[in-house]
Order: sequence, then C-alpha cells, then structure tokens
Amino acid sequence: MPFYLVILIALLSMLTSCSKPPFDGESAMRYIEKQCSFGPRNPNSEGHKQCLQFLTEELKKYCERVDHQNFVYVDKKDTSVKLNGTNIIASINLQPKSKKRVLLCAHWDTRPWADKDPDSSNHDKPILGANDGASGVAVLLEMAKILKENPLDIGVDIILWDLEDYGEHNGELFPDSLNPYCIGSEYFAKNNKTYWPAYGILLDMVGDKNLDIPIEKNSYNQAKDVVNKVWDKAKKLKKPAFRTSIEADVFDDHIPLLRIGIPCINIIDFNYPDAGNRYHHTLSDTPDKCSAESLQQIGDVLVEVLYSE
Repeated sequence: MPFYLVILIALLSMLTSCSKPPFDGESAMRYIEKQCSFGPRNPNSEGHKQCLQFLTEELKKYCERVDHQNFVYVDKKDTSVKLNGTNIIASINLQPKSKKRVLLCAHWDTRPWADKDPDSSNHDKPILGANDGASGVAVLLEMAKILKENPLDIGVDIILWDLEDYGEHNGELFPDSLNPYCIGSEYFAKNNKTYWPAYGILLDMVGDKNLDIPIEKNSYNQAKDVVNKVWDKAKKLKKPAFRTSIEADVFDDHIPLLRIGIPCINIIDFNYPDAGNRYHHTLSDTPDKCSAESLQQIGDVLVEVLYSE
C-alpha cells in the first residue's frame, strides 16, 4: 500500500475517533410538543397515563432496558387523595467496556395547579408544563437516540422522575412543606441499595427561549467537580447560556441523590423567562415559550461531556 494511503487512513481514523455525534434541537423541540399534546401530565390525569405510555415506548426504541418504579403517595392534607407515581428508569449499555455509569435525569410530571398564574381563577387548573416538565425530558429522549446510534464504552442511565412538581398549593419551594416537591426522586433515593453512578446531571426548565443557566449553589457546594466538568465543556463550545456566577440554591431532584452520596448537579434556568419569572407555574408555560436553539445548547454540552469520557 502506498505510504500516502497509510497516512490518509490514519488521519481519517483519527478524525472519526475525535468526532462527536450531532444533537438535533429541532427534534428535541418536537418532543416537547408531543408531550404537551397529551395535555397536563399531573398525577392521576389522563394526560399523565398517556404520556407514561409514550415515554416508555419511546425509550424502549433506544435503551436496552426500561423499568417502572411504581409508588403511591398519600396527600398529607387530604388522605383520601392517593397519587399513582412512576419513575421511568432506562439503561443504555448494560455491559460497558468501562464499569463507569453516568446518570441523566429530569422530571416528567407537571404541576397540578397554576398557583402562580396572574389570574387567580386559574389557580386550581393544571399547567401544560412545556418548559417545566417537558423540556428536560425532550433533551434526554434525543440523547437516548444518539447513544443508541453512537455507542459509548461507558454505561448511561436515564431516569425520568415523577411527582417532582406536586408540592403544596400556593407553597414556596421549601423541602419541609407538608406536601413536598421531589417525591419520586426521594422515593428512589430511600429505596436505592445498588445504583452508584460516577455522577449525575439533572435537567430542569432548559427550554426557555431566553435561556440563562447560572451555577446552582447546591450543585457547586456538593458536586463541584461535576459542575466544572460540564461548565468547562460549555465554555469550550462557547455556549452563551452557561454563566459562571453561582446563584440561588434550588430544592430539586438532585437533592435526594446528593443526600445519599450520588454527586448530581442541576442544570436549571430558574428565571422563566427572566427575573420576573412570569411563566413559572402558570398557564403560560406553553411550547411557544421554548426554542430548539435553547435545547440545542443543552444537548451539545451533554454530548460533549459524555463523548469525552
């Protein structure tokens, strides 16, 4: 074989090994729209049941194993109310060359009450949750597709948490509320005996057209190495949404994991669409407030992180 062909083959091999698969923000946006087509996905609703079936079937296309962790939550204020919850647990590459596993997660339920809506007549209506519920899931469904088509040496698990957004009606984001937030992830953490990923990344409210991702304080204080890993990749890719300022500490699904020793960070835009937070827990949380460009930024960073392992 001529020497120049040997060099060409070697160069092509190097380029192939260094290249990373593209993330499709438009496809992720369609996943937001699909979830919202079921209507609100609050527990025990018809939309919740339909979306559970869709998410399960979609993940089965790309993951080796998909399990349901079912649980029942009894409302602490009205014990006649029993909510059926399901954490969806999907695994890719069950027998990786490397023993390392990484967790990607998001909540898939939506808030039962639009208790921050400017119109008080809407306060007992469930929200659609395009950003707060569907956006993180949309990115992870697209990631599952990428990981299926472009296998890694490490294992990746995707968990979609349920009952993250139950909380108390008109309640603030306090972990000691009578009916707390993050019920599904708390249930998982309390029952976990065998699953210890190298690290985890939680996505929450990542579809906002005005995407702004500062560093969440709990993530920085308890999983600084993971924060640095992710933000270094965002800087490398010149993603403008990722800011290096450390801001509010958010009680979210990463907290139960941190408590049991899983270093998990929260990628969250907690100003939706800005500091006024006008769309959060309102009927205005609809797909038109989200964008493929924002999802693209998040997906590109996740691809860069995972395919650099």
